Amino acid sequence: CFISVSSLGGFLISLTDLSIGWMIGTFLAAALLSFWRPSVLRDNGNQKGMPKYWLYMGQFILGIHLGQKLNLTFLQVFKENWLAIILMLLLSIIFSLLSGLVLWKYSNTEMMTSFFGTAPGGLSAMPGIAEEAGANTAVVSIIQTMRVFLVILMIPLFASFSASASGNSANHVPLPVLTDPEFKIGMLLWTFALIGFAYAGYRLIKYLRFPAPWLIGSMVGVAIAQSLGSFFIGSDIISWWPHEVIILSQIIIAASIGSRFQKSMFIGLKRTIKVSFFSTVGLIFSMVICAILVAKITEISLITSILAFAPGGIAEMTTTSVVLHG
Repeated sequence: CFISVSSLGGFLISLTDLSIGWMIGTFLAAALLSFWRPSVLRDNGNQKGMPKYWLYMGQFILGIHLGQKLNLTFLQVFKENWLAIILMLLLSIIFSLLSGLVLWKYSNTEMMTSFFGTAPGGLSAMPGIAEEAGANTAVVSIIQTMRVFLVILMIPLFASFSASASGNSANHVPLPVLTDPEFKIGMLLWTFALIGFAYAGYRLIKYLRFPAPWLIGSMVGVAIAQSLGSFFIGSDIISWWPHEVIILSQIIIAASIGSRFQKSMFIGLKRTIKVSFFSTVGLIFSMVICAILVAKITEISLITSILAFAPGGIAEMTTTSVVLHG
């Protein structure tokens, strides 16, 4: 019921022809519902948002979608521009550490919690890692939630308007576009096979203790299966994967993130939230400047560069990248 009502916000925003309307609209509707907490939500008694398996489901779908789009082209792009990319990645780490240092210096948050709160790892990964390291998971979750809120609202809008202004989708890196081909039973069988490979990838990434295993594992598993299958057959293998599936993924991920906004999270944290807000905004603008530099130095498009270096989680930024054809 919560997902269905939240998705109405996504549907309304999608009518504006904003390419990431489903994600932003669902996210805003879910956040408002979580703050408002109507009787149907209060009866549930769940104060921590939707169960995590919904987020994992959305990440799993997104990972399968991304895995089908990976090819050797992106390796070629990295090979040609590896120096600029690595330098900017190091700069992003330095900027995030400076942001954490500002938060620790000007608020009553301990140092470990400040660094985990400002690390650009995303809401789906950082709280769990912070818990293992002994940081304050609640504060990390609040700061990361606010970061996701700012990034989802600022970065996709900026990227979308940049694409409109340039008159194209800024898809410099060619990706195989799956246009609704004629349905065949073999396509459905390959889809089930990819789901199996995606789950195997999840198990592997979870065993290696990487963050966001449902997303990274499914993406890696499907990418390997797709590449090997196409290599042995000699042509691209097409699965049955309609466009509505990625919309469903956006709705589930956005609703899961938005459902974690609670009034109780912000009690007694006024100074921490204020300092974190300004440091996060500063970090976002710093990374946008870095992304613009990378786009000018290399042949990577501006939208792709902005989304790659934005201090958001992999689920949020890759979802936006898929929608904007980055």
